[in-house]
Amino acid sequence: MLLEIDTQSQTPIYQQICNQLIIGIAKNQLQAGEQLPSVRQMADEIGVNMMTVSKAYTSLKADGYILTDRRNGTIVADRQSPTSQFQEYVSERLDLLLAEAVIHQVTEETIQKNVKQIYQKFDQ
Repeated sequence: MLLEIDTQSQTPIYQQICNQLIIGIAKNQLQAGEQLPSVRQMADEIGVNMMTVSKAYTSLKADGYILTDRRNGTIVADRQSPTSQFQEYVSERLDLLLAEAVIHQVTEETIQKNVKQIYQKFDQ
């Protein structure tokens, strides 16, 4: 999986890395147990500082998306069951996103259609 970094984006590079890896996992482009490049390799491949990749990996590890082991390197973690804390996090993010949609007069029908289309992109 080749990551595409947009240096002109308002989104920090480490967050772009996190977002793309999470999407790759959700789309089954990255499988549980699959080896990820080392921090150094990833930084070289995408042309960013090693500390940026390290920050992304640390964040992904804290959120349970990847596992690191000194002997085996970094691998994709198994899919997780939703905890109440995660469900609350999703609800809060949706609340803000839907508030923005309402302000921009996006209809509920359009939102539901978009959610269905996006959700279908991800393998269950």
